[in-house]
Amino acid sequence: MPPRLRAPSSRMLEPLFVLVLQLSAVCIQAQLLVGFYDSSCPRAESIVQQSVMMAIQSNRPLASRLVRLFFHDCFVQGCDASILLDSTPNNTAEKDSRASATVGGYEVIDAAKNTLEAVCPGTVSCADVVALAARDAIFFSGGPHWDVPTGRRDGLVSQASVVASNLPDPSFNVDQSTASFSAKGLSQSDLVVLSGAHTIGFAHCGAIMNRFSANGSDPTLDPTFGKMLESSCPSPSPDATKLLPLDVLSNTIFDNAYFVNLQAGKGLMSSDQALFTDPRTKPLVNAFAQNANSFSANFQLAMVRLGQVQVKTGSDGQIRKNCRAINS
Repeated sequence: MPPRLRAPSSRMLEPLFVLVLQLSAVCIQAQLLVGFYDSSCPRAESIVQQSVMMAIQSNRPLASRLVRLFFHDCFVQGCDASILLDSTPNNTAEKDSRASATVGGYEVIDAAKNTLEAVCPGTVSCADVVALAARDAIFFSGGPHWDVPTGRRDGLVSQASVVASNLPDPSFNVDQSTASFSAKGLSQSDLVVLSGAHTIGFAHCGAIMNRFSANGSDPTLDPTFGKMLESSCPSPSPDATKLLPLDVLSNTIFDNAYFVNLQAGKGLMSSDQALFTDPRTKPLVNAFAQNANSFSANFQLAMVRLGQVQVKTGSDGQIRKNCRAINS
Protein backbone atom coordinates (compact mmCIF):
# COMPACT_ATOMS: atom_id res chain seq x y z
CA MET A 1 0.00 0.00 0.00
CA PRO A 2 1.27 3.51 -0.75
CA PRO A 3 2.36 5.59 2.24
CA ARG A 4 -0.06 8.12 3.70
CA LEU A 5 1.25 11.66 3.46
CA ARG A 6 0.58 14.14 6.22
CA ALA A 7 -1.92 16.77 5.20
CA PRO A 8 -0.22 19.87 3.76
CA SER A 9 -0.18 23.01 5.87
CA SER A 10 -3.00 25.51 5.51
CA ARG A 11 -0.67 27.76 3.51
CA MET A 12 -0.38 25.01 0.89
CA LEU A 13 -4.08 24.17 0.60
CA GLU A 14 -5.15 27.02 -1.67
CA PRO A 15 -2.44 26.58 -4.36
CA LEU A 16 -2.87 22.81 -4.21
CA PHE A 17 -6.64 23.18 -4.66
CA VAL A 18 -6.10 25.42 -7.67
CA LEU A 19 -3.67 22.90 -9.17
CA VAL A 20 -6.15 20.07 -8.66
CA LEU A 21 -8.81 22.06 -10.54
CA GLN A 22 -6.36 22.78 -13.35
CA LEU A 23 -5.38 19.12 -13.54
CA SER A 24 -8.99 18.00 -13.66
CA ALA A 25 -9.67 20.30 -16.60
CA VAL A 26 -6.59 19.08 -18.45
CA CYS A 27 -7.50 15.43 -17.82
CA ILE A 28 -10.95 15.94 -19.34
CA GLN A 29 -9.54 17.78 -22.33
CA ALA A 30 -6.86 15.16 -22.99
CA GLN A 31 -9.23 12.22 -22.44
CA LEU A 32 -6.93 10.67 -19.86
CA LEU A 33 -8.58 8.98 -16.93
CA VAL A 34 -7.44 7.43 -13.67
CA GLY A 35 -8.36 3.76 -13.95
CA PHE A 36 -8.59 3.82 -17.75
CA TYR A 37 -7.77 0.09 -17.87
CA ASP A 38 -9.99 -1.03 -14.99
CA SER A 39 -12.28 -2.95 -17.34
CA SER A 40 -10.08 -3.72 -20.34
CA CYS A 41 -6.99 -4.85 -18.39
CA PRO A 42 -7.54 -4.80 -14.60
CA ARG A 43 -4.02 -6.04 -13.84
CA ALA A 44 -2.28 -3.42 -15.98
CA GLU A 45 -0.91 -1.23 -13.19
CA SER A 46 0.08 -4.14 -10.94
CA ILE A 47 1.98 -5.76 -13.82
CA VAL A 48 4.00 -2.59 -14.42
CA GLN A 49 4.57 -2.19 -10.69
CA GLN A 50 5.88 -5.73 -10.36
CA SER A 51 8.33 -5.27 -13.24
CA VAL A 52 9.64 -2.02 -11.77
CA MET A 53 9.94 -3.44 -8.26
CA MET A 54 11.95 -6.44 -9.43
CA ALA A 55 14.26 -4.28 -11.54
CA ILE A 56 14.98 -1.74 -8.80
CA GLN A 57 15.56 -4.40 -6.18
CA SER A 58 18.51 -5.65 -8.21
CA ASN A 59 19.64 -2.30 -9.61
CA ARG A 60 18.76 0.82 -7.58
CA PRO A 61 20.09 3.35 -10.16
CA LEU A 62 17.43 2.13 -12.60
CA ALA A 63 14.86 4.19 -10.67
CA SER A 64 16.32 7.50 -11.79
CA ARG A 65 16.71 6.25 -15.35
CA LEU A 66 13.03 5.36 -15.52
CA VAL A 67 12.06 8.82 -14.28
CA ARG A 68 14.37 10.42 -16.83
CA LEU A 69 12.90 8.16 -19.52
CA PHE A 70 9.47 9.62 -18.77
CA PHE A 71 10.77 13.20 -18.77
CA HIS A 72 12.66 12.83 -22.06
CA ASP A 73 9.69 11.12 -23.68
CA CYS A 74 7.25 13.87 -22.71
CA PHE A 75 9.52 16.77 -23.61
CA VAL A 76 10.26 15.42 -27.09
CA GLN A 77 7.08 15.18 -29.20
CA GLY A 78 4.91 14.62 -26.13
CA CYS A 79 4.26 11.62 -23.89
CA ASP A 80 3.87 9.09 -26.70
CA ALA A 81 6.64 6.52 -26.09
CA SER A 82 8.56 7.81 -29.12
CA ILE A 83 11.74 7.48 -27.06
CA LEU A 84 11.27 3.70 -27.01
CA LEU A 85 11.42 3.25 -30.78
CA ASP A 86 14.63 1.74 -32.12
CA SER A 87 16.63 3.31 -34.92
CA THR A 88 16.25 1.88 -38.41
CA PRO A 89 18.61 1.92 -41.41
CA ASN A 90 16.82 5.05 -42.63
CA ASN A 91 16.31 6.88 -39.33
CA THR A 92 18.21 7.60 -36.11
CA ALA A 93 15.72 7.49 -33.26
CA GLU A 94 15.50 9.63 -30.12
CA LYS A 95 17.11 7.05 -27.86
CA ASP A 96 20.31 7.19 -29.92
CA SER A 97 20.72 10.96 -29.63
CA ARG A 98 23.61 12.28 -27.54
CA ALA A 99 21.18 14.01 -25.18
CA SER A 100 19.54 10.68 -24.31
CA ALA A 101 22.76 8.93 -23.30
CA THR A 102 21.84 8.95 -19.59
CA VAL A 103 18.35 7.58 -20.22
CA GLY A 104 17.75 3.90 -19.52
CA GLY A 105 15.34 1.34 -18.21
CA TYR A 106 14.19 0.22 -21.64
CA GLU A 107 14.44 -3.41 -20.60
CA VAL A 108 12.07 -2.75 -17.68
CA ILE A 109 9.47 -1.33 -20.04
CA ASP A 110 9.97 -4.30 -22.37
CA ALA A 111 9.42 -6.77 -19.52
CA ALA A 112 6.21 -5.08 -18.42
CA LYS A 113 4.92 -4.78 -21.97
CA ASN A 114 5.65 -8.44 -22.76
CA THR A 115 3.57 -9.52 -19.77
CA LEU A 116 0.79 -7.09 -20.66
CA GLU A 117 0.65 -8.43 -24.22
CA ALA A 118 0.31 -11.95 -22.86
CA VAL A 119 -2.51 -10.96 -20.50
CA CYS A 120 -4.25 -8.15 -22.44
CA PRO A 121 -2.99 -8.11 -26.03
CA GLY A 122 -3.17 -4.82 -27.90
CA THR A 123 -4.67 -2.97 -24.95
CA VAL A 124 -2.10 -1.05 -22.88
CA SER A 125 0.02 1.57 -24.61
CA CYS A 126 3.76 1.80 -24.20
CA ALA A 127 3.30 5.49 -23.34
CA ASP A 128 1.17 4.55 -20.35
CA VAL A 129 3.71 1.92 -19.28
CA VAL A 130 6.40 4.64 -19.24
CA ALA A 131 4.21 6.97 -17.16
CA LEU A 132 3.29 4.25 -14.67
CA ALA A 133 6.88 3.01 -14.42
CA ALA A 134 8.11 6.51 -13.53
CA ARG A 135 5.55 6.74 -10.72
CA ASP A 136 6.51 3.30 -9.42
CA ALA A 137 10.23 4.09 -9.64
CA ILE A 138 9.68 7.09 -7.36
CA PHE A 139 7.60 5.00 -4.97
CA PHE A 140 10.16 2.20 -4.69
CA SER A 141 12.82 4.84 -3.99
CA GLY A 142 10.92 5.96 -0.90
CA GLY A 143 8.81 8.63 -2.56
CA PRO A 144 5.05 9.17 -2.83
CA HIS A 145 2.48 7.13 -4.73
CA TRP A 146 -0.18 8.88 -6.79
CA ASP A 147 -2.95 8.12 -9.26
CA VAL A 148 -1.70 8.27 -12.86
CA PRO A 149 -4.30 9.24 -15.49
CA THR A 150 -3.94 6.80 -18.40
CA GLY A 151 -5.29 6.37 -21.89
CA ARG A 152 -2.31 7.62 -23.91
CA ARG A 153 -1.58 6.16 -27.32
CA ASP A 154 1.81 5.56 -28.90
CA GLY A 155 3.44 7.80 -31.49
CA LEU A 156 4.71 6.69 -34.87
CA VAL A 157 7.71 9.00 -35.26
CA SER A 158 11.04 9.19 -33.40
CA GLN A 159 13.88 11.43 -34.60
CA ALA A 160 17.19 12.06 -32.85
CA SER A 161 17.54 15.40 -34.64
CA VAL A 162 14.77 17.04 -32.58
CA VAL A 163 15.87 15.88 -29.11
CA ALA A 164 18.46 18.50 -28.09
CA SER A 165 16.30 21.46 -29.09
CA ASN A 166 13.40 20.24 -26.94
CA LEU A 167 15.26 19.43 -23.72
CA PRO A 168 16.54 21.90 -21.11
CA ASP A 169 20.33 21.96 -20.98
CA PRO A 170 22.41 21.45 -17.79
CA SER A 171 24.01 24.86 -18.38
CA PHE A 172 20.71 26.77 -18.59
CA ASN A 173 19.91 29.72 -16.35
CA VAL A 174 16.41 30.13 -14.90
CA ASP A 175 15.15 32.19 -17.84
CA GLN A 176 16.23 29.52 -20.31
CA SER A 177 14.88 26.65 -18.22
CA THR A 178 11.59 28.47 -17.69
CA ALA A 179 11.24 29.04 -21.43
CA SER A 180 11.89 25.35 -22.07
CA PHE A 181 9.18 24.32 -19.61
CA SER A 182 6.77 26.99 -20.82
CA ALA A 183 7.03 25.61 -24.35
CA LYS A 184 5.53 22.40 -22.97
CA GLY A 185 2.76 24.16 -21.07
CA LEU A 186 4.55 23.86 -17.73
CA SER A 187 5.16 26.68 -15.26
CA GLN A 188 8.22 28.00 -13.47
CA SER A 189 6.91 26.33 -10.33
CA ASP A 190 6.75 23.04 -12.24
CA LEU A 191 10.40 23.61 -13.17
CA VAL A 192 11.43 23.85 -9.52
CA VAL A 193 9.26 20.96 -8.36
CA LEU A 194 10.23 18.56 -11.13
CA SER A 195 13.91 19.43 -10.75
CA GLY A 196 13.53 17.83 -7.32
CA ALA A 197 13.61 14.48 -9.13
CA HIS A 198 17.37 15.06 -9.15
CA THR A 199 17.33 13.84 -5.57
CA ILE A 200 17.96 10.45 -7.17
CA GLY A 201 20.31 9.57 -10.00
CA PHE A 202 23.53 10.63 -11.65
CA ALA A 203 24.94 12.92 -14.34
CA HIS A 204 27.98 12.61 -16.59
CA CYS A 205 31.06 14.78 -16.10
CA GLY A 206 30.19 16.61 -19.31
CA ALA A 207 27.13 18.10 -17.62
CA ILE A 208 29.24 20.11 -15.15
CA MET A 209 32.34 21.13 -17.12
CA ASN A 210 30.86 24.57 -17.82
CA ARG A 211 31.26 25.35 -14.11
CA PHE A 212 35.04 25.49 -14.35
CA SER A 213 37.31 27.85 -16.27
CA ALA A 214 40.87 29.12 -16.31
CA ASN A 215 39.71 31.89 -13.96
CA GLY A 216 38.37 29.52 -11.34
CA SER A 217 35.23 27.68 -10.36
CA ASP A 218 31.66 28.89 -10.57
CA PRO A 219 31.24 31.26 -7.57
CA THR A 220 27.90 29.67 -6.70
CA LEU A 221 29.69 26.40 -5.89
CA ASP A 222 30.59 25.53 -2.34
CA PRO A 223 34.44 25.67 -2.50
CA THR A 224 35.02 22.22 -1.00
CA PHE A 225 32.34 20.71 -3.22
CA GLY A 226 33.84 22.47 -6.24
CA LYS A 227 37.28 21.01 -5.55
CA MET A 228 35.75 17.55 -5.28
CA LEU A 229 34.04 17.98 -8.63
CA GLU A 230 37.25 19.22 -10.26
CA SER A 231 39.19 16.22 -8.99
CA SER A 232 36.44 13.87 -10.13
CA CYS A 233 36.21 15.42 -13.59
CA PRO A 234 39.65 16.90 -14.33
CA SER A 235 39.83 19.46 -17.13
CA PRO A 236 40.47 19.52 -20.04
CA SER A 237 40.00 15.76 -20.52
CA PRO A 238 37.41 14.39 -18.07
CA ASP A 239 36.24 10.80 -18.27
CA ALA A 240 33.10 11.26 -20.37
CA THR A 241 31.61 8.04 -19.01
CA LYS A 242 32.09 8.88 -15.33
CA LEU A 243 28.90 9.43 -13.34
CA LEU A 244 28.47 11.77 -10.38
CA PRO A 245 25.53 11.69 -7.94
CA LEU A 246 23.02 14.47 -8.47
CA ASP A 247 22.30 14.42 -4.73
CA VAL A 248 25.43 14.16 -2.58
CA LEU A 249 23.41 13.35 0.53
CA SER A 250 21.10 10.49 -0.51
CA ASN A 251 21.18 9.83 -4.23
CA THR A 252 19.19 6.57 -4.15
CA ILE A 253 16.44 7.84 -1.81
CA PHE A 254 13.63 10.11 -2.96
CA ASP A 255 13.49 12.95 -0.44
CA ASN A 256 13.93 16.72 -0.31
CA ALA A 257 17.72 16.62 0.12
CA TYR A 258 18.20 18.06 -3.38
CA PHE A 259 16.85 21.40 -2.16
CA VAL A 260 18.98 21.27 0.98
CA ASN A 261 22.00 20.76 -1.27
CA LEU A 262 21.12 23.83 -3.31
CA GLN A 263 21.02 25.93 -0.14
CA ALA A 264 24.55 24.74 0.63
CA GLY A 265 25.92 25.49 -2.86
CA LYS A 266 26.08 21.78 -3.71
CA GLY A 267 23.84 21.59 -6.74
CA LEU A 268 25.65 19.42 -9.26
CA MET A 269 24.69 21.23 -12.47
CA SER A 270 24.52 24.98 -12.97
CA SER A 271 20.85 24.69 -13.97
CA ASP A 272 20.21 23.15 -10.55
CA GLN A 273 22.13 25.73 -8.54
CA ALA A 274 20.53 28.57 -10.51
CA LEU A 275 17.20 27.72 -8.88
CA PHE A 276 18.63 28.89 -5.55
CA THR A 277 20.60 31.90 -6.77
CA ASP A 278 17.69 33.34 -8.77
CA PRO A 279 15.36 35.40 -6.52
CA ARG A 280 12.26 34.21 -8.41
CA THR A 281 12.78 30.52 -7.67
CA LYS A 282 14.75 30.71 -4.42
CA PRO A 283 11.65 31.00 -2.16
CA LEU A 284 10.24 27.74 -3.47
CA VAL A 285 13.61 26.00 -3.07
CA ASN A 286 13.70 27.17 0.55
CA ALA A 287 10.13 26.06 1.14
CA PHE A 288 10.79 22.54 -0.15
CA ALA A 289 14.07 22.29 1.76
CA GLN A 290 12.17 23.08 4.93
CA ASN A 291 9.07 20.97 4.28
CA ALA A 292 9.47 17.52 2.70
CA ASN A 293 5.72 16.89 2.74
CA SER A 294 5.09 20.07 0.76
CA PHE A 295 7.60 18.97 -1.86
CA SER A 296 6.07 15.49 -2.03
CA ALA A 297 2.52 16.80 -2.47
CA ASN A 298 3.49 19.28 -5.16
CA PHE A 299 5.71 16.78 -6.94
CA GLN A 300 2.83 14.39 -7.45
CA LEU A 301 0.73 17.10 -9.07
CA ALA A 302 3.61 18.28 -11.26
CA MET A 303 4.25 14.74 -12.49
CA VAL A 304 0.61 14.43 -13.54
CA ARG A 305 0.91 17.75 -15.38
CA LEU A 306 4.09 16.52 -17.10
CA GLY A 307 2.25 13.39 -18.16
CA GLN A 308 -0.32 15.52 -20.02
CA VAL A 309 2.16 17.12 -22.42
CA GLN A 310 1.04 16.71 -26.04
CA VAL A 311 -0.52 13.31 -25.40
CA LYS A 312 -2.16 11.28 -28.15
CA THR A 313 -5.56 9.86 -27.29
CA GLY A 314 -8.63 8.47 -29.00
CA SER A 315 -7.80 7.48 -32.56
CA ASP A 316 -4.40 9.21 -32.68
CA GLY A 317 -1.32 7.01 -32.85
CA GLN A 318 -1.61 3.32 -32.04
CA ILE A 319 -1.16 0.73 -29.29
CA ARG A 320 2.20 -0.82 -30.14
CA LYS A 321 2.59 -4.56 -29.72
CA ASN A 322 6.33 -4.09 -29.35
CA CYS A 323 7.44 -0.84 -27.73
CA ARG A 324 10.58 -0.73 -29.89
CA ALA A 325 8.80 -0.69 -33.26
CA ILE A 326 5.57 0.56 -34.78
CA ASN A 327 3.02 -2.05 -35.72
CA SER A 328 3.46 -3.40 -39.24
